[in-house]
Amino acid sequence: MTWADAGLVSGEAVELDVRAARLGSRVLALLIDLVAQLMAALLLGVVLMVVLLSLPGDIVDGALFGASQTVLLILVLVGYPVLMERFAGGRTLGKLAVGLRVVRADGGPVGVGQSLTRALVGVAVEWPGLVLPLLSWVASVTVMLSDPRGRRLGDLVAGTLVVHTRGAGIWRPAPPVVPPLLGWAGTLDLTWLDDGLALAVRQYLGRMHQLAEPDRTRLGRELWAEVSAVTSPPPPWAAPAPAYLAAVLAERGRRAAYRLGRTRLVTATLWPELTPPPLAIPAPLVVPAPPPAMPAPPAATLRPAAPAPPALWPAAPVPSTRQPAAPARADAPDR
Repeated sequence: MTWADAGLVSGEAVELDVRAARLGSRVLALLIDLVAQLMAALLLGVVLMVVLLSLPGDIVDGALFGASQTVLLILVLVGYPVLMERFAGGRTLGKLAVGLRVVRADGGPVGVGQSLTRALVGVAVEWPGLVLPLLSWVASVTVMLSDPRGRRLGDLVAGTLVVHTRGAGIWRPAPPVVPPLLGWAGTLDLTWLDDGLALAVRQYLGRMHQLAEPDRTRLGRELWAEVSAVTSPPPPWAAPAPAYLAAVLAERGRRAAYRLGRTRLVTATLWPELTPPPLAIPAPLVVPAPPPAMPAPPAATLRPAAPAPPALWPAAPVPSTRQPAAPARADAPDR
């Protein structure tokens, strides 16, 4: 077990990459919790004084005042961590700020009974240490420094553990593939490259910036020796081991993505009802262009009059208004 390993194992017998909290981070979380407890004590003290002043004078005496202070002290020192760990997933305000969390020794969520046990032991022999304060403080620090997982007395009694909820460093992506190695990577036989070795290569490429020389170069060469033993053909030219490992890992991911795409295509063809519908991507908002102006109608032209249809019957004679001339008389003298 290493110093930064919490030693937690999942139900599938897989060791979890979780760091145990040590003395420095836990003291910082304790200081933040002390400030929060002090503010809670002041607020509850004001509420308590208002309640006591509102009671009749013959009821409030020294015994009631002392009992109220004891209850206030218990709420602040014991109730605060128990309630916070119950409703905040094993974290107090200080642990939330530092990135810590209380869990069971097997990695499960902490229970109310375990939180209460931790708080009672902490108040009695750790902080503020009602039983032999100075001696209990020295014993508590000694236990935390000597325990492989940095547990204090309350953790040992309650069967709990404080772990980090944030990673130790930034996970960086794998380095890009060198262009001259792209053609060679496409001809690799990756049949015997198993998932465990590929995961080890991925973790090395993601965390090699955290390793110091010469360990970084030595580990890269060892991984490349293992990878080259199960792949063929050999690389065409000499390059650093991280470049070879990145090319092999990228080609393995490309082939896996291709196989996954073909499998999904076959599944969508045979069982279309099992294939989720594609996500509807909303079309961008486009302001419609104004409609083109209608052309002006042509000017109206006079059509020629249609010829009159021929008459089917003869037209009736129109009566004349002129008087007919009188016939000439034979005996009228010539003029």
